[in-house]
Amino acid sequence: MSLALIQVAANGRYFSTHNGEPFLFIGCNDAITWQGLEGLFHRRDVEAAERHIADLAAHGITVLRIMLEYVDHEWRYFEHPAGHFVPSMVQLWDDLFALCEKYGLRIMLTPWDTHWMARRWKHHPYNAANGGPAKTRRSLLTDEATIAATIARFEFIIRRWGGTGVLAAWDLFNEVHPRWGGTPGEQAATLTRISHAIREIEHRIWGNTTLQTVSIFGPDPGEQYHHLIFSHPDLDFATTHIYRGAIDNPFDTVTPALTMAEWVRFAWHQVPAGRPFMDTEHAPIHYFNNRHRILPEAFDDEYERHLIWAHFASGGAGSGMRWPSRHPHLLTPGMRRSLHSLSQFAAHIHWREFRPTLVNDLHINVPDLHGFAIANCEQAVIWLLHTRLAKLRRKPLLPPIPLHGVSLELHSMRPPTTYRLMLWDTIRGMIMDTFEVQTTHDGILRFSLSMPTNDLAILVQASSIQSE
Repeated sequence: MSLALIQVAANGRYFSTHNGEPFLFIGCNDAITWQGLEGLFHRRDVEAAERHIADLAAHGITVLRIMLEYVDHEWRYFEHPAGHFVPSMVQLWDDLFALCEKYGLRIMLTPWDTHWMARRWKHHPYNAANGGPAKTRRSLLTDEATIAATIARFEFIIRRWGGTGVLAAWDLFNEVHPRWGGTPGEQAATLTRISHAIREIEHRIWGNTTLQTVSIFGPDPGEQYHHLIFSHPDLDFATTHIYRGAIDNPFDTVTPALTMAEWVRFAWHQVPAGRPFMDTEHAPIHYFNNRHRILPEAFDDEYERHLIWAHFASGGAGSGMRWPSRHPHLLTPGMRRSLHSLSQFAAHIHWREFRPTLVNDLHINVPDLHGFAIANCEQAVIWLLHTRLAKLRRKPLLPPIPLHGVSLELHSMRPPTTYRLMLWDTIRGMIMDTFEVQTTHDGILRFSLSMPTNDLAILVQASSIQSE
């Protein structure tokens, strides 16, 4: 049976299937030339690719963000020449869609990897020098022949793989940028045309549409791209790539989490109330690309675990999506376990009742303990992180130092109401404790706990919420 299509949920900040089941974008970036999926090319090792997909699904991963073509070298063009869809690439995607259907995994699809397209433009089939429609790289979003070719590419994908929930969303353009021609306003107008064309084709062929977004490099698109990225009426959700500061070049595993939270909260304030937001690329990109180094695995595992929990507990509609930035380009086993832990925690949230706002008044009695939180009057998600690690750059990883007598105070809850609290071990992916607390007559929830680890997730739920 086909996977159900994905839509924006009624609560406006998250997603659901068309069957009404809650859905989060928990996943990462993958590519058809990376170790996990490369066996699909010419069906060299489909079994290895299947093991990769099966393992990701078993770890609670719901979505892979993938470029239709990833051209860090030759022989992975989807069209060659332009307008001719390469049979071996079509077969690769046939097999990938079938494997994702089998294991319940979904794909966020973007038509090009614009990074390598820009760097290797002289080789690209869309280049007019190679018989393509684009006179220059700067005509990709301005030239009528190129726009028509782009729409034809989308139509081919829709006819062959549309109408299924495997296709979770379109990223209409990966990291939109002036280098592709036209002003930001003109680019937005072109992407509007492409958006409308996609929806018309989907309606005509399948009777439904797929979610759409447009991504940009960096967490702040600036004034010129602000409307397109955060609030364009033809898009369904907002995405940025949170490459900035401590995330790019980490010296500890805490400051990147604080940076992630800062930019997710920034985006939360920019998007309309009924629109989800999430990061769809993050990584230690400067450390990897410019310094040509790979983070030690234990450090990277903790860095990534902190990033995904900071993203989620600051209002992101899922985990955020790691760009592996490792050799090979794969999530480590520790990163997969962290995503599994987040997925299991999220399964305890009653999403139909959850329309959260950002919490700005969480009071904690431990100075070096930072709280990330979202809540409505019935539920709250809190993630606590000890920030002392950020002060010890020579020792970025420390063993857990237990904290006792940690007191928290959360305002704006229902007065007086009994709440059930679930304490979650983010490392082992399991419940550590549960207990009940009653709010005061002015809606303040006060409770105390112990932290055996350096971070801890908490789910707060009114006892009146019924199991879904």
